[in-house]
Amino acid sequence: MIFFTFDYRISMGAEEPIVNEHGCSNSGGVKVMGIQGRMARERERLIGMTDAERAWRAKWVKDQQLHGEPIVPENFYKNRYNPIRRFYRYPLDKFEAAIGPVVGSMKAQVIRHLIAKCTMGLLFTYSVHYYFKYNAGDWTRKGGWKVTSNRPAMAPGDPDFPNFKDTKPNEYATFGFENSPI
Repeated sequence: MIFFTFDYRISMGAEEPIVNEHGCSNSGGVKVMGIQGRMARERERLIGMTDAERAWRAKWVKDQQLHGEPIVPENFYKNRYNPIRRFYRYPLDKFEAAIGPVVGSMKAQVIRHLIAKCTMGLLFTYSVHYYFKYNAGDWTRKGGWKVTSNRPAMAPGDPDFPNFKDTKPNEYATFGFENSPI
């Protein structure tokens, strides 16, 4: 019959230093030690505690409870964003603050982000549409975008082989002049 023994001693870390993969100490030169003591294991806790251990355990549990997050310093917003950025962020900041209590802060940030990006996309689309609508390269201006197309390729055996459109000399590069009311 084989008996298994369990060693319940807690290592305080003094025997061997804790070293990371780069060969340096994770503790910053401070002696590594366990802060839970013998209360790290459930069996040790079930044995029972003295009044001193009970006070120590209560203090340790209280130390694990951190303060509320997030902590925002007093002038954080003013120092993070310059005046121009604060100006154009103002409407959506107020919108986010208004819907934050209703839908939650994370969803409010997502909604704000989507509204901002959709608005920028819409403005970009309108700008491109305006440019291509009112800055076409027709005969009235020197610049602008021009769209030209090549004559389709024809080869013997195509159904419309001999019937391609003949272009007259006055039809080349007119840029819409033939449609002008002049």
